[in-house]
Amino acid sequence: MEYRTFGNHYVLRIDKGEEVLASIEKLCRAEEIRVGSAVGLGACDRVTVGLFDTVNKVYKKNTFTGPMEISSLVGNISTKEGEPYLHFHINVCNEENQILGGHLNECYISATGEITVTKIEGCIEREMSEEIGLNLYKFL
Repeated sequence: MEYRTFGNHYVLRIDKGEEVLASIEKLCRAEEIRVGSAVGLGACDRVTVGLFDTVNKVYKKNTFTGPMEISSLVGNISTKEGEPYLHFHINVCNEENQILGGHLNECYISATGEITVTKIEGCIEREMSEEIGLNLYKFL
């Protein structure tokens, strides 16, 4: 991964073989980003996405492999117990141009990933909601 800073924006290039969330987390740690948002696109060859089952309060995950375009990557950045907490969703298309997507668990770049992260001043923590089964924003 390589990146450049433009004010409160960070433009990342994620290289072949690198994992998207790990790269963004590395940036967050290096630049002390505690609140932010991100958008991106690129190409990948392995992605794991999930769908949250609201009844059983668990993510159902699926892994897809093969050549895919990242047609949309969106997410937010907050913290949980002071550590970076990334919440991202992704849409990818396969060779038949079928769209697959959901909550992003991991995504490995096959050519390049182009991500723009916007840093927001402040801090938003996450806290587990037993009722919902997710780590929700806890405004301090």
